[in-house]
Amino acid sequence: MTGWLHHLIIAPILLPLLASALMLAFDERRRVLKRWLSLGASALLILNAAALLWFTSDAGSAGATGPHVYLLGNWPAPFGIVLVVDRLSATMLLLTNVLGFTGLFYALARWDRSGPRFHALFLLLLMGVNGAFLTGDIFNLFVFFEVLLAASYGLILHGSGTERTSASLHYITINIAASLLFLIGVALIYSVTGTLNMADLATRIADTPSGDLALLEAGAAILGVAFLVKAGVWPLSFWLPRTYAAAAPPVAALFAIMTKVGIYVILRLSFLLFGEASGDAAGFANDGLLYAGLATMAFGIIGILSARQLTRVAGHYVLVSSGTLLAGLGIGGQPLVAALLFYLVSSTLAIGALYLIIEPVERNADEEDMIAGIAEPVFDDEYVGAIEEEEDETGVVIPGTIAILGGGFIFCALLLAGLPPLSGFIAKFAIIDALLRAGGVGPMNWTLIGLIIVSGLATMIVMTRAGIDLLWTPAEDAPARLSLVEVAPIGLLLAVCLALMLGAGPVMAYLEAASAALHDPAGYVAAVGNAAAGAQP
Repeated sequence: MTGWLHHLIIAPILLPLLASALMLAFDERRRVLKRWLSLGASALLILNAAALLWFTSDAGSAGATGPHVYLLGNWPAPFGIVLVVDRLSATMLLLTNVLGFTGLFYALARWDRSGPRFHALFLLLLMGVNGAFLTGDIFNLFVFFEVLLAASYGLILHGSGTERTSASLHYITINIAASLLFLIGVALIYSVTGTLNMADLATRIADTPSGDLALLEAGAAILGVAFLVKAGVWPLSFWLPRTYAAAAPPVAALFAIMTKVGIYVILRLSFLLFGEASGDAAGFANDGLLYAGLATMAFGIIGILSARQLTRVAGHYVLVSSGTLLAGLGIGGQPLVAALLFYLVSSTLAIGALYLIIEPVERNADEEDMIAGIAEPVFDDEYVGAIEEEEDETGVVIPGTIAILGGGFIFCALLLAGLPPLSGFIAKFAIIDALLRAGGVGPMNWTLIGLIIVSGLATMIVMTRAGIDLLWTPAEDAPARLSLVEVAPIGLLLAVCLALMLGAGPVMAYLEAASAALHDPAGYVAAVGNAAAGAQP
């Protein structure tokens, strides 16, 4: 990547920052202008992320293999701040900004009017997430974490309401505690290695004296706990289902990527700092990730079966998704990591679509309460109001709203349950195939396979029950109207999932290359080390 194209690496940070700063110059009466600014910025972010994805692929690299490095201030690593984009970070950027654009589009229906500074906070959250995926420095990772958390604090409170305020206080408290652990872990790692640049750390950890190894692993463990809190691992996940359920739908849809930030950092640092070339520190946390992931999956499955609201079902499925990824990382293996990346993309898109479709599905509740986050419609074990056997159904016309919502709801259910032929099935099949092909298939592999199958079955049961109760049981009142602004973003996310299914071969090939690069971090280290000052425009 040469010339002005090199600056595309920093654009995912600068673009939302500048757009949000510009919005602060206008008061809330200029809502239309702010909408155009935010939608334009988020659309440009998608194009920028797609360009970075292309440049990191074999077709777009033009023979220049390896990550692309951006030196801020033109200072070389490890003295200056570096941004690094490779296949993994480009994938996460595109996923984040697709969710961001659809969430902003959906918010135009009414959610951006239920509180001040919605669009500025939303873009700042995108900036923080994008920066976390691009940074090559652990301390700046902390900075971007704090930016995205500060923006999320405002967004989780957006719209007020007692339930939302209560859940927000829990969310803010737990994340402040996690940030403190983050700083402690960073301080311990720096005290041993003398650097926080990820590539530089990868070269120094193997030479860590045996007397300092315990301190290094303690720092990494504390840092890992901070990431696991954000990933929603059990037993540190008590806050997540309630918080996500209380958030406004477009905010909850974007929050689907928030847990994946923690997963991404664990994935990045595990292979970069504690891979096979890390000496005695190699793979020291793999068993912990495996057992924590399995426990999180089991907790999420129980939560799905016991949840009484669809928002809680979605929140517990987030935990199942995080648990699957963590357990798979604990087992390891290049084919399994590639399958996990495919699952990460598919499940995140499906969860985002589900959060957007839940609100119109449950719109039988009072509209004002729904905006305030108070109303929580439930679905019962018995189908109240079901069609009587003697009722003549001949010639009954399904209203357009129910047809659209029902179709989207079924699509989400099939994606989350992992039924063929959709991308959720392809992802789970690839994971199970990799687990069975691994040398020496042990009890933990079988346990993970069993939990994957059971989670799909539990999701199918609960989603079917909810769909019958909330969509296909005749109601006395006419169904609420559904606007194009609400339908379009849901349709876009589901269309991306459909494209993921149709293009599963090329997508999996790209993610296999990303997995191979993770397992051989020498290319990442060399790219950062060889990025010389003055070489970039």
